[in-house]
Amino acid sequence: MAPRRPAELYRAPFPLYTVRLHPRRPLAITAGGGGAAKTGIRNGVHFLQLEQIGGRLSASLLHCHDTETRATMTMALAGDVIAAGQDNSCHILRFSLQEPEAPGTAGKDGEAPLRRLRFGAVEGSAGALRLYTVQVPHKRERRPPPCYLTKWDGKSFLPLLTRPCGSEVVSCLSISDSGTFLGLGTVTGSVAIHIAFSLQRLYYVKEAHGIVVTDVAFVPESRPGRELLGGHEAALLSVAVDSRCKLHLLPTRRSLPIWLLLLLCAGLIVATILLLQLAFPGFL
Repeated sequence: MAPRRPAELYRAPFPLYTVRLHPRRPLAITAGGGGAAKTGIRNGVHFLQLEQIGGRLSASLLHCHDTETRATMTMALAGDVIAAGQDNSCHILRFSLQEPEAPGTAGKDGEAPLRRLRFGAVEGSAGALRLYTVQVPHKRERRPPPCYLTKWDGKSFLPLLTRPCGSEVVSCLSISDSGTFLGLGTVTGSVAIHIAFSLQRLYYVKEAHGIVVTDVAFVPESRPGRELLGGHEAALLSVAVDSRCKLHLLPTRRSLPIWLLLLLCAGLIVATILLLQLAFPGFL
Protein backbone atom coordinates (compact mmCIF):
# COMPACT_ATOMS: atom_id res chain seq x y z
CA MET A 1 0.00 0.00 0.00
CA ALA A 2 1.50 3.32 -1.09
CA PRO A 3 1.87 6.05 1.55
CA ARG A 4 -0.53 8.97 1.50
CA ARG A 5 0.52 12.28 0.08
CA PRO A 6 2.41 14.17 2.81
CA ALA A 7 0.50 16.85 4.68
CA GLU A 8 1.52 20.46 4.17
CA LEU A 9 2.66 21.49 7.63
CA TYR A 10 3.60 25.11 6.89
CA ARG A 11 4.00 27.49 3.97
CA ALA A 12 6.49 30.36 4.15
CA PRO A 13 6.49 33.57 2.08
CA PHE A 14 9.90 32.68 0.62
CA PRO A 15 11.80 29.60 -0.69
CA LEU A 16 12.94 27.29 2.11
CA TYR A 17 16.43 25.80 2.10
CA THR A 18 16.93 24.25 5.53
CA VAL A 19 15.00 22.92 8.54
CA ARG A 20 16.02 21.79 12.03
CA LEU A 21 14.07 20.54 15.06
CA HIS A 22 14.86 21.33 18.68
CA PRO A 23 15.80 18.15 20.60
CA ARG A 24 14.02 19.12 23.85
CA ARG A 25 11.19 21.41 22.77
CA PRO A 26 8.31 21.10 20.29
CA LEU A 27 9.98 23.63 18.00
CA ALA A 28 10.90 23.55 14.30
CA ILE A 29 13.19 26.16 12.75
CA THR A 30 13.19 26.71 8.99
CA ALA A 31 14.93 29.35 6.91
CA GLY A 32 15.54 30.62 3.40
CA GLY A 33 14.72 33.58 1.20
CA GLY A 34 15.36 35.22 -2.12
CA GLY A 35 18.93 36.28 -1.40
CA ALA A 36 20.45 39.66 -2.25
CA ALA A 37 18.58 40.02 -5.54
CA LYS A 38 15.99 42.79 -5.50
CA THR A 39 13.03 40.56 -6.37
CA GLY A 40 10.82 41.54 -3.46
CA ILE A 41 11.28 38.12 -1.81
CA ARG A 42 12.41 38.54 1.79
CA ASN A 43 14.95 36.50 3.74
CA GLY A 44 14.31 35.12 7.19
CA VAL A 45 14.30 32.43 9.85
CA HIS A 46 10.91 31.18 11.03
CA PHE A 47 10.33 29.52 14.40
CA LEU A 48 7.37 27.10 14.36
CA GLN A 49 5.49 25.78 17.38
CA LEU A 50 4.63 22.08 16.92
CA GLU A 51 1.66 20.50 18.69
CA GLN A 52 -0.87 17.72 18.41
CA ILE A 53 -4.36 19.04 17.64
CA GLY A 54 -7.17 16.57 17.10
CA GLY A 55 -4.72 13.71 16.70
CA ARG A 56 -2.75 15.49 13.97
CA LEU A 57 0.58 17.29 14.10
CA SER A 58 0.25 21.00 13.30
CA ALA A 59 2.64 23.96 13.14
CA SER A 60 2.03 27.63 13.90
CA LEU A 61 4.38 30.58 13.41
CA LEU A 62 5.89 31.55 16.76
CA HIS A 63 8.46 34.12 15.66
CA CYS A 64 10.15 35.33 12.48
CA HIS A 65 13.65 36.79 12.29
CA ASP A 66 14.58 38.99 9.33
CA THR A 67 18.04 38.22 7.91
CA GLU A 68 18.06 41.32 5.69
CA THR A 69 19.75 40.57 2.33
CA ARG A 70 21.15 37.17 3.39
CA ALA A 71 19.34 33.91 2.65
CA THR A 72 20.11 31.11 5.12
CA MET A 73 21.15 28.05 3.09
CA THR A 74 22.07 25.64 5.89
CA MET A 75 21.84 25.45 9.69
CA ALA A 76 23.23 23.53 12.64
CA LEU A 77 21.38 23.60 15.98
CA ALA A 78 22.90 23.07 19.44
CA GLY A 79 20.62 23.88 22.35
CA ASP A 80 19.42 27.45 21.88
CA VAL A 81 22.23 28.41 19.49
CA ILE A 82 21.95 28.30 15.69
CA ALA A 83 24.91 28.32 13.30
CA ALA A 84 23.48 29.68 10.05
CA GLY A 85 25.32 29.54 6.73
CA GLN A 86 24.51 32.77 4.87
CA ASP A 87 26.33 33.70 1.65
CA ASN A 88 30.05 33.19 2.33
CA SER A 89 29.87 33.46 6.11
CA CYS A 90 28.55 31.66 9.17
CA HIS A 91 26.35 33.65 11.56
CA ILE A 92 25.58 32.64 15.14
CA LEU A 93 22.02 33.19 16.36
CA ARG A 94 21.00 32.75 19.98
CA PHE A 95 17.31 32.56 20.84
CA SER A 96 15.12 32.20 23.90
CA LEU A 97 11.47 31.20 23.97
CA GLN A 98 10.94 33.22 27.16
CA GLU A 99 12.11 36.52 25.75
CA PRO A 100 10.39 38.51 22.99
CA GLU A 101 13.59 39.99 21.57
CA ALA A 102 14.78 38.85 18.17
CA PRO A 103 17.79 36.53 18.03
CA GLY A 104 21.17 38.19 17.96
CA THR A 105 23.77 37.82 15.22
CA ALA A 106 27.49 37.25 15.58
CA GLY A 107 30.39 36.87 13.21
CA LYS A 108 31.93 34.14 11.13
CA ASP A 109 32.44 30.79 12.81
CA GLY A 110 33.12 27.52 11.04
CA GLU A 111 31.86 26.04 7.80
CA ALA A 112 28.57 24.66 6.62
CA PRO A 113 28.10 20.86 6.78
CA LEU A 114 28.44 18.90 3.56
CA ARG A 115 25.31 17.64 1.87
CA ARG A 116 24.76 13.91 1.30
CA LEU A 117 27.23 12.95 4.02
CA ARG A 118 26.25 12.43 7.68
CA PHE A 119 27.49 10.73 10.83
CA GLY A 120 24.86 8.87 12.83
CA ALA A 121 24.52 6.88 16.04
CA VAL A 122 24.21 3.09 16.06
CA GLU A 123 21.00 1.74 17.53
CA GLY A 124 21.74 -0.24 20.69
CA SER A 125 25.47 0.63 20.73
CA ALA A 126 26.31 3.59 22.92
CA GLY A 127 29.20 5.69 21.63
CA ALA A 128 29.42 3.92 18.26
CA LEU A 129 29.16 5.88 15.03
CA ARG A 130 28.35 5.15 11.41
CA LEU A 131 29.08 7.33 8.41
CA TYR A 132 26.45 7.45 5.66
CA THR A 133 27.19 8.78 2.19
CA VAL A 134 25.29 9.07 -1.08
CA GLN A 135 27.17 8.58 -4.34
CA VAL A 136 25.66 10.48 -7.28
CA PRO A 137 26.70 9.56 -10.86
CA HIS A 138 28.98 12.13 -12.44
CA LYS A 139 27.16 12.02 -15.78
CA ARG A 140 23.41 12.00 -16.32
CA GLU A 141 22.32 9.82 -19.21
CA ARG A 142 19.02 9.25 -20.99
CA ARG A 143 18.50 6.25 -18.74
CA PRO A 144 20.05 7.63 -15.55
CA PRO A 145 22.12 5.19 -13.50
CA PRO A 146 21.15 4.75 -9.83
CA CYS A 147 22.54 6.65 -6.88
CA TYR A 148 24.06 4.54 -4.11
CA LEU A 149 23.70 4.76 -0.35
CA THR A 150 26.72 3.50 1.61
CA LYS A 151 27.16 2.76 5.32
CA TRP A 152 30.72 3.05 6.68
CA ASP A 153 32.34 2.04 9.95
CA GLY A 154 32.86 5.19 12.02
CA LYS A 155 36.34 4.18 13.21
CA SER A 156 38.00 2.24 10.40
CA PHE A 157 36.08 4.09 7.64
CA LEU A 158 35.63 0.83 5.75
CA PRO A 159 32.38 0.33 3.80
CA LEU A 160 29.93 -2.02 5.53
CA LEU A 161 27.02 -2.01 3.09
CA THR A 162 26.06 -0.36 -0.20
CA ARG A 163 22.63 -0.34 -1.80
CA PRO A 164 21.08 1.55 -4.73
CA CYS A 165 18.60 4.23 -3.64
CA GLY A 166 16.94 5.06 -6.96
CA SER A 167 17.86 7.02 -10.07
CA GLU A 168 16.72 10.41 -8.73
CA VAL A 169 19.66 12.60 -7.69
CA VAL A 170 19.74 12.92 -3.89
CA SER A 171 19.89 16.53 -2.71
CA CYS A 172 19.86 16.10 1.10
CA LEU A 173 20.29 13.47 3.79
CA SER A 174 19.26 13.27 7.46
CA ILE A 175 19.60 10.63 10.21
CA SER A 176 17.25 10.07 13.14
CA ASP A 177 18.56 10.56 16.70
CA SER A 178 18.91 6.84 17.41
CA GLY A 179 20.47 6.12 14.02
CA THR A 180 17.54 3.88 13.05
CA PHE A 181 16.28 5.77 10.00
CA LEU A 182 17.73 7.77 7.10
CA GLY A 183 15.75 10.48 5.35
CA LEU A 184 16.48 11.42 1.72
CA GLY A 185 15.28 14.29 -0.47
CA THR A 186 15.85 14.49 -4.22
CA VAL A 187 16.22 17.19 -6.87
CA THR A 188 12.91 16.10 -8.40
CA GLY A 189 11.03 16.70 -5.14
CA SER A 190 10.70 13.10 -3.92
CA VAL A 191 11.19 12.06 -0.27
CA ALA A 192 12.21 8.64 1.08
CA ILE A 193 12.92 7.01 4.44
CA HIS A 194 15.35 4.07 4.69
CA ILE A 195 16.16 1.85 7.65
CA ALA A 196 19.83 2.15 8.62
CA PHE A 197 20.35 -1.54 9.43
CA SER A 198 19.86 -2.85 5.89
CA LEU A 199 19.47 0.46 3.96
CA GLN A 200 16.10 -0.86 2.74
CA ARG A 201 13.55 1.75 1.72
CA LEU A 202 10.50 1.87 3.99
CA TYR A 203 8.74 5.00 2.71
CA TYR A 204 8.69 6.86 -0.59
CA VAL A 205 6.58 9.66 -2.06
CA LYS A 206 7.36 10.64 -5.63
CA GLU A 207 7.49 14.40 -6.25
CA ALA A 208 6.20 15.29 -2.80
CA HIS A 209 7.25 18.87 -3.57
CA GLY A 210 7.53 18.84 -7.36
CA ILE A 211 10.78 20.80 -7.10
CA VAL A 212 14.19 20.23 -5.47
CA VAL A 213 14.02 19.24 -1.80
CA THR A 214 16.54 21.46 -0.01
CA ASP A 215 16.54 19.86 3.45
CA VAL A 216 14.97 17.10 5.56
CA ALA A 217 14.97 16.59 9.34
CA PHE A 218 13.52 13.97 11.70
CA VAL A 219 11.36 14.85 14.69
CA PRO A 220 13.64 14.27 17.73
CA GLU A 221 13.23 11.07 19.74
CA SER A 222 13.18 12.91 23.06
CA ARG A 223 10.07 12.88 25.26
CA PRO A 224 8.56 16.02 23.66
CA GLY A 225 9.29 14.58 20.24
CA ARG A 226 7.62 11.27 21.09
CA GLU A 227 4.51 13.15 22.18
CA LEU A 228 4.40 14.81 18.76
CA LEU A 229 4.77 11.49 16.94
CA GLY A 230 1.51 10.10 18.29
CA GLY A 231 1.25 6.47 17.20
CA HIS A 232 3.87 6.72 14.44
CA GLU A 233 7.39 5.32 14.55
CA ALA A 234 9.06 8.33 12.92
CA ALA A 235 8.21 11.70 11.41
CA LEU A 236 10.27 13.57 8.83
CA LEU A 237 9.94 17.22 7.82
CA SER A 238 10.96 18.30 4.32
CA VAL A 239 11.38 21.80 2.89
CA ALA A 240 11.84 22.96 -0.69
CA VAL A 241 12.12 25.96 -2.95
CA ASP A 242 8.31 25.88 -3.29
CA SER A 243 8.17 27.54 0.19
CA ARG A 244 6.41 24.53 1.72
CA CYS A 245 7.28 22.47 4.78
CA LYS A 246 5.73 19.00 4.54
CA LEU A 247 5.24 16.22 7.08
CA HIS A 248 6.05 12.56 6.32
CA LEU A 249 4.81 9.96 8.82
CA LEU A 250 6.19 6.41 9.08
CA PRO A 251 3.63 4.01 10.60
CA THR A 252 4.76 1.75 13.40
CA ARG A 253 6.01 -1.55 12.04
CA ARG A 254 4.03 -4.59 13.11
CA SER A 255 5.91 -7.37 14.89
CA LEU A 256 4.91 -10.73 16.35
CA PRO A 257 5.28 -11.21 20.13
CA ILE A 258 8.06 -13.57 21.24
CA TRP A 259 5.64 -16.01 22.87
CA LEU A 260 3.78 -16.41 19.58
CA LEU A 261 7.03 -17.07 17.69
CA LEU A 262 8.01 -19.74 20.24
CA LEU A 263 4.58 -21.31 19.95
CA LEU A 264 4.85 -21.42 16.15
CA CYS A 265 8.33 -23.01 16.38
CA ALA A 266 7.04 -25.66 18.80
CA GLY A 267 4.10 -26.39 16.51
CA LEU A 268 6.45 -26.73 13.53
CA ILE A 269 8.63 -29.22 15.42
CA VAL A 270 5.61 -31.31 16.45
CA ALA A 271 4.25 -31.28 12.88
CA THR A 272 7.64 -32.40 11.52
CA ILE A 273 7.79 -35.30 13.98
CA LEU A 274 4.26 -36.42 13.06
CA LEU A 275 5.06 -36.31 9.33
CA LEU A 276 8.20 -38.38 9.86
CA GLN A 277 6.19 -40.89 11.90
CA LEU A 278 3.63 -41.21 9.10
CA ALA A 279 6.28 -41.52 6.39
CA PHE A 280 8.48 -43.93 8.33
CA PRO A 281 6.43 -46.05 10.75
CA GLY A 282 8.47 -47.05 13.74
CA PHE A 283 10.72 -44.01 13.32
CA LEU A 284 10.14 -43.15 16.98
